[in-house]
Amino acid sequence: MANAAPSMAKHPTVAVCIAPGSEEMEVINTVDILIRAGMQVTLASVAEDGALAVKGSRGITLTADKRLVEIADDPFDCVVLPGGLPGAEYLRDSTLAVEFVKQHKYDGKLVAAICAAPVVMLEHHQLYPDALMTAHPGFVGQIPEERRRAGRRVMFDVNHNLLTSQAPGTSQEFALEIITLLMGKAKTAEVAEPMVMWPSMCFDVVGKS
Repeated sequence: MANAAPSMAKHPTVAVCIAPGSEEMEVINTVDILIRAGMQVTLASVAEDGALAVKGSRGITLTADKRLVEIADDPFDCVVLPGGLPGAEYLRDSTLAVEFVKQHKYDGKLVAAICAAPVVMLEHHQLYPDALMTAHPGFVGQIPEERRRAGRRVMFDVNHNLLTSQAPGTSQEFALEIITLLMGKAKTAEVAEPMVMWPSMCFDVVGKS
C-alpha cells in the first residue's frame, strides 16, 4: 500500500485532470510543486469538445498536454482531481474520467482530490464509500459524519490510498503530501525548503497521522 510508496520509481507519473471551471490555484500550485520534485506530470483535458485550452473558475486559461481520451489506457502513479465549479461537475459527468479513476483505484494507485472534487465527483459516484475524507467547507457536510474529517486541511486515508484536501489555500500542502506519499519526506523537505514555505505548514512532518 501507500506506506511502501517511497520505494517506487524515481520519477513518479501523475495525471492531473482539468476541465472548464477547474480551480486555477489548485491546478497550478499542484503541478508546479510536483514538477519541482521531478515528477512526470501530464495535464489531461476532460473538456467535452476536446479542447486542450480551458478557462478556469476565475477565467484564467489552463492548457492541457493531452486529452484524457489519449492517455486513458496509460497507467499513472497518481491521479489528481482539482476542484472548482463547474470543473468538478465536468469530472463528475465524464464517464471516461470516472472510469479512469476507478481503474487507478483498482490498481492500488494514489488518487488525490481537492476542494469540491471529493464530494462532487468521488462521493457522488460512491467511488470510495468507506474512505475518510475532507473537502471544501461548502461541501464537506455532504460526506457522512462517520467518514467526515472537516477540520483536516489535508487528509490521507492509508487504507484506501486516497488523499483529499480542502481548498485553494491548502493546495500547497496537498501537493507536498503527494510528494511525501510517492517519494518520501526527505524529497518533500528538499522541495519545500527553497520555496520558503510557511512554518505552520510543517512540511517536514507531512504524512503523519
